[in-house]
Amino acid sequence: MLLSEYDYNLPEELIAQLPADKRDNSRMMVLNRKDRTISHKHFYDIVDLIDKNTLLVMNNTKVLPARLIGYKDTGAKIEVFLLKQAETQSLEENMQNPMCRVKQLCLWDVLIKPSKRVKPDTIIKISEELSVKAIKRLEENGEWLVELMFEGNNVLDVLHRNGQIPLPPYIERKIQNEDLKKLDFERYQTVYAKDEGSVAAPTAGLHFTQEILQKLQDKGVELAYVTLNVGLGTFRPVQCENVENHKMHSETFEISEKAAEQINRAKKEGKQIIAVGTTTVRTLETAFQKYGCIQPCHDHSELFIYPPYEFKVIDKLITNFHLPKSTLLMLVSALAGKDFIFEAYNEAIKNNYRFFSYGDCMFINWHFNKYH
Repeated sequence: MLLSEYDYNLPEELIAQLPADKRDNSRMMVLNRKDRTISHKHFYDIVDLIDKNTLLVMNNTKVLPARLIGYKDTGAKIEVFLLKQAETQSLEENMQNPMCRVKQLCLWDVLIKPSKRVKPDTIIKISEELSVKAIKRLEENGEWLVELMFEGNNVLDVLHRNGQIPLPPYIERKIQNEDLKKLDFERYQTVYAKDEGSVAAPTAGLHFTQEILQKLQDKGVELAYVTLNVGLGTFRPVQCENVENHKMHSETFEISEKAAEQINRAKKEGKQIIAVGTTTVRTLETAFQKYGCIQPCHDHSELFIYPPYEFKVIDKLITNFHLPKSTLLMLVSALAGKDFIFEAYNEAIKNNYRFFSYGDCMFINWHFNKYH
């Protein structure tokens, strides 16, 4: 399978720079693979499209204010993009137990730009209360191990005071003002976000409102939540022409006892399982591959889904429109069929759908027979 098979031309003006005026006002393309039909709706129609005999599974990860802007003592401007807590410490220890203090070594894997201006022991001053010390280069692409140095009691408090929401590179913020900053803090986050740890939003969930969730529950739809902390792999394109040689970056996920029970019971009762977003898909499919069922776990996913992958857990998917040559485009092609996905993307471009994180969405409506 070749990477070039997953390329398409997207007019730049269709890359959404701002969210819809209201979350559920975004447009939604509905794909029915069984009869190969495409229809055009809005997200607020989702309540009518989901049967009551359904379990809706969502990723409740929360986006960290992971983008830090600072300066060397020479005055050179440096951007530090937090990727994940270093392996030597767990994110939970630093966030829930109190004290990621200077003397405890608050270590993170980060991207630094421009990386060439940084050497081991370089100090980057973010503010009066926060500095970043470079420890060692991890990869030539600008990835470093650093120490966050601050005097507060909790790393999250410090990041919220000093960090910015880490928008994807295709969302441009050339002029940063407080209104835009406030908008991004609110809208680049799902309404059900709970567990802070991601450097990108699970964007399919951005369309949901509390009102939509309540209407679904009133209808009899059951809601379940898993957590996958979205990491560096979201921003990294596939580089190798032979897609099967691509290696996914590892991302941590967690399935609670309650969520595992809900998913297994739904399957036993013959309910449909709808995944909200590709991160939810990878969480569930990874768990099944590792354990043969869905069980409570805290684990890592490096699962790369591409045609002709056979899905074991999910039946349907709500997802945004994805970048050319991306692993996410390959995942949805595995679910709906590559030709049908590209037909849908051409239709979306022709009808001026808005693409990527702040854009419109797609509901892939087809189900398989999975484990019981």
